[in-house]
Amino acid sequence: MGAGARWRGGRLTVSGVMQQGLVALLLLAAAALSGCANVSDRQTMLTTEAPFIPLESDARVLFEPGAKDQAEQVARHLPQAIADVEAGHYRPFPEPVRIYVCGTEECFASHVVSPNLSAAVVPNNRLFLAPRLFARESQRLPAILTHELSHVHLGQQIGHFSPTVPAWFHEGLAAYVSHGGGAEFASEAQSVQAMREGRRFDPAAHDSADSRNRGERAGLTPFLFYRQSMMFVGYLKNLAEDRFRDFLLAVENKSDFDAAFANFFETDLATAGGRFFASELGNGGTQGVARSAVTPEIR
Repeated sequence: MGAGARWRGGRLTVSGVMQQGLVALLLLAAAALSGCANVSDRQTMLTTEAPFIPLESDARVLFEPGAKDQAEQVARHLPQAIADVEAGHYRPFPEPVRIYVCGTEECFASHVVSPNLSAAVVPNNRLFLAPRLFARESQRLPAILTHELSHVHLGQQIGHFSPTVPAWFHEGLAAYVSHGGGAEFASEAQSVQAMREGRRFDPAAHDSADSRNRGERAGLTPFLFYRQSMMFVGYLKNLAEDRFRDFLLAVENKSDFDAAFANFFETDLATAGGRFFASELGNGGTQGVARSAVTPEIR
């Protein structure tokens, strides 16, 4: 695991293989609970086909034989999830969504290379849901569904988890529009404490197809990375929603991310990030996630 290698050479001091293995296991467990697998095409790739059955009441939801009840749960949550994503992205989905419900771990593993997850969007913008979302993680289903559909929405426009957009924005936007989906196990207070300790993501870091800045280098768990990213997205929106809307629409239209940010916010990402962290450290963590009381216009 790439994060394990970085931990070995980074800020943690390890004395042996057992200690390294423990760190890797903790990060794997955290990544599994975070639920999201939008990392790279090599890590989430559709590998085989299975006889999925379209749900009669909503053909956007397909299910593995025997998982009809689970598919009906998804269908009940889908209208609100679609509405939240389209409002948060300021435009409708450009294409129909496709959600595949797996009733067995074998089904999920046959479609996702990293199967120890709750959900995954594969490179052709298909969303696969794991059985755990209908069992021990059933309370997470609405938020995780919405979070992943945010990835689908952006992926339909700029490509699957495109590295032209930094990981913090992919995940922060998805967590924001899903009211905290993926960040459930890290509170805002815990995120601010991590900031005080110097553990914070870098808004100005650039990603590539082979290297994503997801907070591991700063010592952040996936939960803390999602929460801090979500807080920054909320901070930017609260600065001026019209600018945030125009910026997001420009990104969805494939404008250069850094250039669009500078154009609409009249500053660079490093400066904006510094102001955000300063505001959070100054007010104890109440700045970032306040949501507009007015539903944004979709266009």
